[in-house]
Amino acid sequence: MSQRINLANIAIVLHQPHYPQNIGAAARAMLNMGINKLVVVDPQNYDLEKVLQLGTHVAMGIIEDIKFFSNLKEALSPYSYVVGTTARLGGQRQVVSSPAKQAKKLVAVSADNRIAILFGPEDKGLSNEDIRCCHALVNIPTSDFSSINLGQAVMIVCYEIFTAGREATEEFTPRLASRHELDGMYDQVKDILVRISYINPENPDYWMNSLRHFFTRMRLRAKEVSIIRGICRQINWYSKKCYQDGLQMNPDSSSPKNEEHKNKTLINK
Repeated sequence: MSQRINLANIAIVLHQPHYPQNIGAAARAMLNMGINKLVVVDPQNYDLEKVLQLGTHVAMGIIEDIKFFSNLKEALSPYSYVVGTTARLGGQRQVVSSPAKQAKKLVAVSADNRIAILFGPEDKGLSNEDIRCCHALVNIPTSDFSSINLGQAVMIVCYEIFTAGREATEEFTPRLASRHELDGMYDQVKDILVRISYINPENPDYWMNSLRHFFTRMRLRAKEVSIIRGICRQINWYSKKCYQDGLQMNPDSSSPKNEEHKNKTLINK
């Protein structure tokens, strides 16, 4: 069965925008391309009058319905698929697609999943910590100057999504795990891996990046996330059981008196 992109399941998320005029420009671009959900996270200088300078009255509906959040993690928690935009490449930004290619992939995903298109602050873009929340990254190809105005960047990405939505596709994508479900899983996996000394506790997020990339490629469903979390709980239960069984077999091993005896023995030796 042919399928078209579900624009109702797509939201534009602006993280820490500095200039309210850019929020208005983004709202107007969204209106042009049939996307009406705008999320603004921790705006630095929000001023409705300045927003309307570029948003104008035509985009008033989108502007009035803006959802505001104080932190990015909370803002992205309802979304099952997050696409981040980046001007910088390399480092942790190895797998980056063009807006056109990514837009075509979103057609099937959008059928049963809420999608967030994430844009970073105008001066520095998304941080490495921010992109850990993303399932995919897009980069807008440019000539010698890579910096693009936020409103223009929103228009380009929205245009590619709108264009891809006019082409039918046969691919099917089931409901994926939400950002909230994935974050809970990653926290649980990290805790277990630190406690079994699989990853360095000094900088666990760095060592978790490879696992995040691995799971992202798999596009985990909610049921699969539940299975992984269940495995983590079982590992946690079994490790505690082994510890308790050890204490029962040798109850004096952890007593202060026994420790004192061990220390004296070592000193005498």
